[in-house]
Amino acid sequence: MRLLLALAIVATLVAPAAADDRKWLPLAKDGIHDPANPALRLKQEPAEALSKLPPDTAGNLVNWVRALESGAIAPRTNILPETNVRVRDDEIIVSKFGSMPAVVFPHRPHTLWLDCSNCHEKLFVSKAGANRFSMQKILDGEQCGVCHGAVAFPLTECNRCHSLPNEVLLRRMRK
Repeated sequence: MRLLLALAIVATLVAPAAADDRKWLPLAKDGIHDPANPALRLKQEPAEALSKLPPDTAGNLVNWVRALESGAIAPRTNILPETNVRVRDDEIIVSKFGSMPAVVFPHRPHTLWLDCSNCHEKLFVSKAGANRFSMQKILDGEQCGVCHGAVAFPLTECNRCHSLPNEVLLRRMRK
């Protein structure tokens, strides 16, 4: 597992520096779509769709939160009309005081995309202290790993979540 994570981290170090350098495989060569399928020509190629969106240096090379906030994309807020979408602006700090900085979980970018029921109560219990976070579980595709590493930025971008130095957290707690 550590070797795979190390290889993934090295791969992110060679990510393109600018939007003009971003490259996506054509659907016929991505190893997912059947190149012999005549319907493949009806699909939009990733380069055509994604090159117009704000660049990122990891994952599928699109900064989806910036795309959403800039209005470059406007996803449906719900499928069922009775779903009330609640955007939350609060952050949750997950701390362990280990060698890594504390995790800052921003609700806003998540609730702009998803209704609370997507994560609560199956993935996370809506009660402070009720969740035991585990990088192993996340790497195994559980908890945050349900999306990160699949459809959201990859798990090799450690500093995007582990962003609050423990010294700063300790100062905040003393106030």
